[in-house]
Amino acid sequence: MAKKAVIIYGPPGSGKGTQANLLAWTKSFIHFDTGKYLESVVRDPELQNKPEIKEQRQLFDSGRLLDPPFVLKVVSEKTKQIAKSGYSIVFSGSPRTMFEAFGEGKEKGLVRILEMEYGRENLYFIFIDIPPEEAIGRNKTRRVCSVCHLGILYSDETHNHKTCPICGGNLRIRTVDNPEVLSTRIEEYEKRTAPILAELKSRNYLIIKINGKLAPHKVFEELEKKLNF
Repeated sequence: MAKKAVIIYGPPGSGKGTQANLLAWTKSFIHFDTGKYLESVVRDPELQNKPEIKEQRQLFDSGRLLDPPFVLKVVSEKTKQIAKSGYSIVFSGSPRTMFEAFGEGKEKGLVRILEMEYGRENLYFIFIDIPPEEAIGRNKTRRVCSVCHLGILYSDETHNHKTCPICGGNLRIRTVDNPEVLSTRIEEYEKRTAPILAELKSRNYLIIKINGKLAPHKVFEELEKKLNF
């Protein structure tokens, strides 16, 4: 089977990362979680003396998107490494800006890079559709493992969890999930990320729409059927 590239879009809290992980675990994709990767870059102790890193970390902690040229450079380099290793790849919510997606002038965006590395016919776009109020509710109750970074949505059944069910690490609330930062993230998504979908449609890409209100395993069943691989 030819290697493939999948990009999953949706508002914060729609379950993009969960679905990308399921695709990685069941179909041998590499889930390139660019948010997690960029967080590791801006929090790298060895890079904290660099003015550019300090500036990007301030943006990250405030819930705002990092500067697109910085993101495109870092993400493109890693994407090419994964592609050249022969792996299929899945992104959860990235690229996040028009510049990151489509570039400008001679600067190639990530969509073009993926076309070159994987072929246009092997590039798929998913949109997880979920009401804003439900997405906000999910993020408010979200916990993340401090070791393996597994995301856990608290509910009546899971609210007593104090440690990660996978590795036993302590659970934490992400900086980007506090209410003020979450509000900024949603604004950033609506203003800077959502327009990418309209541009993709204008370029004759099919956007596969998935009902995000379902339980995660049901969402994945629907995603598998529509991807058909």
